[in-house]
Amino acid sequence: MAKHAQVKVELTGVHLCCQGCVNAADAALMSVAGVKSHCDMEKGTVAITAGDDAAAQKALDALAAAGFYGRPGNQKLAMKAVSDVPRGKVNSLKVSGIHNCCEPCCEAIKEAIATVGGVTGDTVESQETTFEVIGDFDAATLVKALNAAGFSARVESCKTAYPQSSNV
Repeated sequence: MAKHAQVKVELTGVHLCCQGCVNAADAALMSVAGVKSHCDMEKGTVAITAGDDAAAQKALDALAAAGFYGRPGNQKLAMKAVSDVPRGKVNSLKVSGIHNCCEPCCEAIKEAIATVGGVTGDTVESQETTFEVIGDFDAATLVKALNAAGFSARVESCKTAYPQSSNV
């Protein structure tokens, strides 16, 4: 019987500012059968070893569901959005499920939000996993900024003064 090669994925750019972040990422990955992982807080990386692509993808999905995001070094696998992102500009976006265990996490989230043009405020507080961002900004740009900072989050709701689509 031929032995299958293990699948190795190294996620880079994962927000791991403290032991609380590492513990949360480890806990999410321990929930996936057949997966081994190692978090490197200093490098902001998570190394995942799985028996096959399906198990590796489950590990990535579990990490995203725990509020983390990273860039995989594997062409076949990807961190997926954990919810639909509204198209175009919004006035308000409620976000949940983001990892935010301490003040440095909170600061990193606020810094990511501050890079998005048109944002005028947010309700981000340390240790809270749900918050609202307000202004006149592109929803996808906000999600990309959070991802670039190493966070994944669900978009719960949005408010907009603009029509979302038209059949004209």
